[in-house]
Amino acid sequence: MNLAYYPGCSGLGTSREYERSTRAVCAALGVALTEIPDWSCCGSTPAHALDHTLSGALSARNLVGAARAGCEAVATPCPSCLSNLKTARHRMADDGFRAAVGRLLDEPADALATLPDVHSMLEMLVTRVGLDAIRAKVRRPLAGLRVAPYYGCIMTRPADVMRFDDPENPTSMDDLLTALGAEVVPYPYKVECCGASYGVARNDIVARLSGRLLGAARDAGAHAVVVACPLCQMNLDLRQPQVTWPGGHAMDMPVFYFTQLLGRALGVPESELGLEQLCVDPAIAFRRAEQALAAREAEKAAAVRSGKATTVRASAAAGQDGPDEAGRAEGGRA
Repeated sequence: MNLAYYPGCSGLGTSREYERSTRAVCAALGVALTEIPDWSCCGSTPAHALDHTLSGALSARNLVGAARAGCEAVATPCPSCLSNLKTARHRMADDGFRAAVGRLLDEPADALATLPDVHSMLEMLVTRVGLDAIRAKVRRPLAGLRVAPYYGCIMTRPADVMRFDDPENPTSMDDLLTALGAEVVPYPYKVECCGASYGVARNDIVARLSGRLLGAARDAGAHAVVVACPLCQMNLDLRQPQVTWPGGHAMDMPVFYFTQLLGRALGVPESELGLEQLCVDPAIAFRRAEQALAAREAEKAAAVRSGKATTVRASAAAGQDGPDEAGRAEGGRA
């Protein structure tokens, strides 16, 4: 399949580490990315809030570019871009909307009727590359790392437009992280909102919502939260100083892009993954994973020692009972 790549605006700005790690893992997995020629902003939230037709036209313009480049499908790492692109494609089934978009773009309406389908980078890696192929390339398993996969509120919803995974209980990122050797904790807030763009106007709302998500991850025993959305990553990572654990302790929960952990497991150099751009030190999660592994090994060793001691005591007891039993047997025969 000839796959077009739509990086989105945030990949060149606030989430450069997501863009870098996405390209790095695709290269490691042999996935060729053909960037859409002369791509432009999908419109994001502002265009959708002001004019649905304009929002559809901005997204459709990029899909037309992908089609003209001979691409059968488009992949994008950003769920907001994904939502806008898929929504535009979905709405092209309406003749009136398609004609209105065509007039804005100076494109024949028929050219907008068969636009390429759009997939998240997560979906593309899990379904097109496949978990078995990814698992076979793991060089540095994420053993001991307990993670809470957070999908956010937009990647799987609305279900009739996104058509990916379970809209209320998605598992694709869970499955990917498990294939990398990580331990996925039960996490009931995986599709709850982090506050999204309210971080601009209402920090208090974002702090409360993000704090609930981080607290649930901590309570589940996670060493880190894993995301697939630039805005979710920013709210959960950047806002931690505004949120405290119960007892007044500062939060220190690393928040990774799934591509960063995938790259680490594949043996991609950390310099290509943008880990240094995270606000909460990612080393915290890896130290906790190492400590958890060490504790587990210590428990196993203690169990082995305990089992050996029990065996020795049982053998000694059997040896002591043996002569008495033999004597009683002789006495009985006499």
